[in-house]
Amino acid sequence: MASGVLLWFWNERFWLPHNVTWADLKNTEEATFPQAEDLYLAIPLAVCIFMIRLFFERFIAKPCALALKIQANGPQKAQHNAILEKVFTAITKHPDEKRLEGLSKQLDWDVRSIQRWFRQRRNQEKPSTLTRFCESMWKFTFNLYIFTYGIRYLKKTLWLWNTRQCWYNYPYQQLTADLHYYYIVELSFYWSLMFSQFTDIKRKDFGIMFLHHLATIFLITFSYVNNMVRVGTLVMCLHDMADVLLEAAKMANYSKCQKLCDLLFVVFALVFVIARLGVFPLWILNTTLFESWEIVGPYPSWWVFNLLLLVLQSLHLFWSYLIIKITCKAISKGKVSKDDRSDIESSSEDEDSPPRVQKPHNSSTNGVNGTNGINGYLTAGTSSDEH
Repeated sequence: MASGVLLWFWNERFWLPHNVTWADLKNTEEATFPQAEDLYLAIPLAVCIFMIRLFFERFIAKPCALALKIQANGPQKAQHNAILEKVFTAITKHPDEKRLEGLSKQLDWDVRSIQRWFRQRRNQEKPSTLTRFCESMWKFTFNLYIFTYGIRYLKKTLWLWNTRQCWYNYPYQQLTADLHYYYIVELSFYWSLMFSQFTDIKRKDFGIMFLHHLATIFLITFSYVNNMVRVGTLVMCLHDMADVLLEAAKMANYSKCQKLCDLLFVVFALVFVIARLGVFPLWILNTTLFESWEIVGPYPSWWVFNLLLLVLQSLHLFWSYLIIKITCKAISKGKVSKDDRSDIESSSEDEDSPPRVQKPHNSSTNGVNGTNGINGYLTAGTSSDEH
């Protein structure tokens, strides 16, 4: 039964163009092609990358953060209260007006003090600025390395300058050692992000980023198995470009270098929008949808590959909208304000502002205006106590 499932999964009519078989793509002394079993290496390598990250954050990023006088202490801790703690852990982290009024009577506290306690308690679970800086410095360092490697590799290739070269003699294009290394390291990094996403700073866009990582892993895997690695390298390099600037902007934010943060964020916004709303559809999607159709023709895995690219493009549209929104807001102010800079990085423990509640005969409230972030981009609503 297991062999039957494998035969069904690796059906040549799904993965390969018409009249091409797996036997045609077996490695020989004269030629090397991508093999599905090569991808098994990505899992242990992802574990190694994660271990390298732990070492890097502790012995390189943390000393850098301390040298920049980034504090290791987290937000102010909430005063211990057994009743409020029970409500927070067992019932809700965001009590509504009715519950706040009940707690106010039970504890003989005013509503504003209870709101403040819940806000401090939520912020108490958030990581320190030092932790955030270390995470961003790791991602910046890796993205800079892999982007630099990708540029150095691609500038020697023909398909960087003529995307039709991605499809000539397809799928009999040989796999070089440099290309194999580029693919496996990139895939391993995204696997490591999939693992670490559950232990990293939790963000409001957890689900969207999970989908992004999943789509990226599927794209890399698909393009490797059916030897679409040439166009795959273009996609990877294009995406790594903006990620470097984003992490640099985050580090400037945590280091309280506002002018540098402003500059880096504006450059990041320009690069992101141009690369993913301009270059990606006009360069990448054009070659995968139209040039490949003309030269090779469609087949089942071709449709799946392009569907994944379109899912990626839909995420580009969503994030670009958020980036354009924050950029316009920043330009109207003349700078990226503290609240705007918080959009570059935000954890998701405090997903909504505290409820705006008024006690009878008291017009004061404890509503807090701020911003929250989606993968470093803009929405509205996180408490400013996060900063």
